[in-house]
Amino acid sequence: MDTNNPATHVLVVDDDLEITQLLNAYLTRNQFRVSVAHNGTQMMSRLDHHDVDLIVLDIMMPGDDGFTLCQKLRTRSDIPIIMLTAGSDETDRIIGLELGADDYMTKPFNPRELLARIKAVLRRVEDRKQHGFNRAEQLKFGVWTLDVQQRQLHHERGDRLSLNGADYDLLQIFLQHPGEVISRESLFQRLKGRELSPYDRSIDVQISRLRHKLNDDGKSPQLIKTVRGQGYLLTADVEVL
Repeated sequence: MDTNNPATHVLVVDDDLEITQLLNAYLTRNQFRVSVAHNGTQMMSRLDHHDVDLIVLDIMMPGDDGFTLCQKLRTRSDIPIIMLTAGSDETDRIIGLELGADDYMTKPFNPRELLARIKAVLRRVEDRKQHGFNRAEQLKFGVWTLDVQQRQLHHERGDRLSLNGADYDLLQIFLQHPGEVISRESLFQRLKGRELSPYDRSIDVQISRLRHKLNDDGKSPQLIKTVRGQGYLLTADVEVL
């Protein structure tokens, strides 16, 4: 964060001038520092020259779309991302989550709800820093070891895999409660800070993505199991190294 301006810095990326002006004014009134970009080139320039705490990223833009930009961002950063998606297209939301977005908003949206989503994501980031596992710890579960400081998974055969913020948050919940069944509603509440709606599949998408990274995404996953009608559980013991 810029030490000359300690306000939380939000970067709004959208080619719609009306939306960027609206969010710039609204978030500024709510004590945020706001920068705006209208395409991927401008976004990368802002990130190269400023510290950004959260990105609001539209999907439909000229040049690189939001999916491409999210994918590029996740190769270099775990800055929280809230994606703006078409209101009627659930596929957009699922793809965004699979690519590493932390949350999503459907257009048209109420700026107050977006503000609530921004605050919830930032709270999770802060909670992760303050109440997560000790940064010096390594946590072994099954064939994997999580390097908490680097947020890297190490496989016993030598493979390494970095985790973005959303995947790390989800894995941390399971590692804190090994062998316990955790409901979809509880996972969603802890990850998103709000209640799960009946048709929201985002938790299932995130579970699927984490399983894939853990090589546990077959028809019969063994590490993160589904307990029908109840939720999910981590089957492995967790050892602090």
